[in-house]
Amino acid sequence: MDKTELGSKTAKGGFANEKAICKKFNAWKNDKEAQEWLKIMGYDIKKLVSVKAIQVPTRIKKSDLSKFEVKEEEYEKFVRFKKADAQIRIIIKIGNILKIENLSLKKANSDADYNQIDKRTVEDYQEMWKFDDEIAFWLRLFTGELEPKKYSRKTGIKKFRDNRRLFLNEMPENVQKKIISFFESNRIVIVSDIIMGRGGLSANWMLVTRLNKENKTTTWTLKDINVVMNFFGSGEVCVSPRGSLYIGKITMQKKGGTPDPTKLQFKIKPCQLFELGGG
Repeated sequence: MDKTELGSKTAKGGFANEKAICKKFNAWKNDKEAQEWLKIMGYDIKKLVSVKAIQVPTRIKKSDLSKFEVKEEEYEKFVRFKKADAQIRIIIKIGNILKIENLSLKKANSDADYNQIDKRTVEDYQEMWKFDDEIAFWLRLFTGELEPKKYSRKTGIKKFRDNRRLFLNEMPENVQKKIISFFESNRIVIVSDIIMGRGGLSANWMLVTRLNKENKTTTWTLKDINVVMNFFGSGEVCVSPRGSLYIGKITMQKKGGTPDPTKLQFKIKPCQLFELGGG
């Protein structure tokens, strides 16, 4: 089957969660969708010896590393940069060759649904991306980690739309330009970190599933992570009308709510991936 015919289909039954998707991969010899997914990944079903899918937990103990084929010295990077959302690790055997594929899973209920792809403290992102202390200071005001009114002398801003935090479009023009310029110049590493991750559990693929509860069907699309990063990361870097930041189709905003109300978060609309069609 030509790859362009694959990539986005509607199937009978509901399999929108990671447990159900693992089950499908583990039943690959008889499961139609699992076979299509493996084909999209470039595998010839006839040549496969075994396929084993494991759900990756949010927290991983050092003692469990061997399950994921990860060396102990990689543990810190592995845990820190793994994608925190639902993931499946697929261990594929072709003859004596062992291949590993990591899937990032996104569930979507409607076309309008946002899905968080990464969230951390400003300090964590500063360590990862090396922006300067001035950008870090304004981003802490943006997340509410620093209360704007306590810094009105330093910022020169006296009136706030929300006393708990500062929006990007309330910041001085030169600060907005500096933040935009940083995210524009470092777009490749930023998009890669928040969508693909780093190290032993970085994602190779993104599988988006959309469950239709009425007729019990699941629409899915499976894309190579480089295609995903290019799709969501391309476009203008600019301040949104509401005062957050757009990096292409990715939105950076204050986390809000509990827990972690003062973290930075990055969001996408996974359903937009259906627009791509093809394989």
